[in-house]
Amino acid sequence: MRIINLSVDGLHQAAQRGLYDWLEEQDADIICLQDLRALEYELDHDVFHPKGYNAYFFDSGVKHYNGVAIYSRQVPKALIYGFGFASGVDMEGRYLQIDFDKISIGSLLAPAAMAANESQEVKMKFFDDLQAHLIKISRKRRDYVFCGNWAMAHKARDVKNASAHEGDVGYLPHERNWLNQLFTQIEYTDAFRKVNNDADEYSWLPTEGDLNGSEWRTDFQVVSNNLANRVEYATIYKGQSFSSHRPVIIDYDLEIE
Repeated sequence: MRIINLSVDGLHQAAQRGLYDWLEEQDADIICLQDLRALEYELDHDVFHPKGYNAYFFDSGVKHYNGVAIYSRQVPKALIYGFGFASGVDMEGRYLQIDFDKISIGSLLAPAAMAANESQEVKMKFFDDLQAHLIKISRKRRDYVFCGNWAMAHKARDVKNASAHEGDVGYLPHERNWLNQLFTQIEYTDAFRKVNNDADEYSWLPTEGDLNGSEWRTDFQVVSNNLANRVEYATIYKGQSFSSHRPVIIDYDLEIE
C-alpha cells in the first residue's frame, strides 16, 4: 500500500502546477492533501476527481482557508469528519478520516500558530486534546495512519540549521517535547524515520517572513506501533514544486480490506 501526503497551499494553485499529472504517475492507494484553501463546491471540476479514486473533502466553511482531502482507490467503510473534541478546537485545524475493516487513515492539518491571527495557545490546546484522543484510541483493536502537516518539527536533523530556529514557532521546546511523548510514550511511530534516517530530508520550505529560505520536516505519517514494521520505503519527493511543501511518499506491506 502506497500513501502520499502533501500540504498544498491551495489546491487550485497546486493543480495548475501539475500536481494531478504527477499523482497519476505515482500509483498511490491513498492520497491525503491538506490546506486546500477551497470549499468543496469549488472542487467539482474533473481535475479534482482523478479517475480510479473516490474523493472526499472536508472544507472549513470559509473561502480560501484550510481544508483537507483524501483520495482512496477503495471505498471506505466509514468517514469521520473532525476529531469531535469537546473544546471544539479541532476545527481550528482540519481532520478527515476514512475507515476500513482494520485500519483507519486520516488527513490532518494542524493549526500552525505562525500568522498574526493564529494563537500558540490554541495550537497547543489542539495538541493536548489530540494527545488524549491518541491515547484513547490506542486501546482499540484497530491500526491508524495519520498523514499530514503537523506544523512542527521533531529533532535537530529535521530543521536545517536547527540551532538558529530554537525560538521559532514549530520548533519550540514544548512542541518538540509533545512529539517526543508521541513517539516514546504513546505507542506511535514516525513512519518516515522508521526506514529513512537521512539528515537532509525536509518537507517544508517556508517562502514568507523570518523563516523564508529555511527547510523543515513538518509533514509526517504517524502510525500505530503495530504498523511500524510494515513500513517498507519512505521518501520526500523533490523533483517538482507544487507548494511550499513537498510530497511524502511511504510504502507499507499492507493491503486494505
